[in-house]
Amino acid sequence: MSARVAFQGERGAYSHLAAQALLGPTVEVLPCVDFDEVFASVASGAAERGVVPVENSLAGTIHRVYDLLIRHSLHIVAEHALRVAHCLIAAPGVAIEDVRVVLSHPQALAQCEHRLRALGLTSEVAYDTAGAVKLLAESGRRDAAALASPLAAQVYGMHVLREEMQDHEHNYTRFAVLSREPLTEWPPGDLKVSVALSLKNERGALFKALAVFALRNLDLTKIESRPLPGRTWEYLFYVDFVTDDFANKGQRALGHLEEICGMLKVLGVYPRRV
Repeated sequence: MSARVAFQGERGAYSHLAAQALLGPTVEVLPCVDFDEVFASVASGAAERGVVPVENSLAGTIHRVYDLLIRHSLHIVAEHALRVAHCLIAAPGVAIEDVRVVLSHPQALAQCEHRLRALGLTSEVAYDTAGAVKLLAESGRRDAAALASPLAAQVYGMHVLREEMQDHEHNYTRFAVLSREPLTEWPPGDLKVSVALSLKNERGALFKALAVFALRNLDLTKIESRPLPGRTWEYLFYVDFVTDDFANKGQRALGHLEEICGMLKVLGVYPRRV
């Protein structure tokens, strides 16, 4: 039996597509209202895995997910970069000339802004991309369409009027798979290590932390700072680095960071997927 996977959104959401890409097309899914529910479902055992977006190539980091990674004791065990291809979706028999209004999540509407304007269509905000298709199917409206994944059209028995509605072709979202237990064995090849750290309030602290990676020739693929709650003008740094020798160079780097950082939390060690 396949693992049950929690994700934010309705069936047919891009997180559902990512879950299928990572864990197979017949994966059992548990749609959740928000990211908090996804984390809670995995932590409680209601789901064996969670799939959450961590960053988009256009919109940047999903900060709420990183905040929850700090709050919960879950581990990233896999990643997947999904190309986001928005489709214009309507009820069967509806032609594009019949459509006046387009429903979707605000981010999807923003990513298709120019093409929607060229078609003379009015935007209407919905809580979720796949949720917009679900609402449209339930309403029976024939003057409206939705922006969502092709999977959403399939799930709700709707029709794709036009593919590739996004203004930018290179639009990717990186998803992470969450588990209650970390990976303890890894396949050969590059591993990505995701950590969160705070620095001691002293001169040169950031330089010393970055030197840990430079001295070992480790490839930094992400570094971003976030305000540290309850600590005015202090910051938490989120760092991803890649190593093909985690047992030696990677572990030594983490040990070195523990010596110089105020706090260090390993969020996950998992195979790198590009």
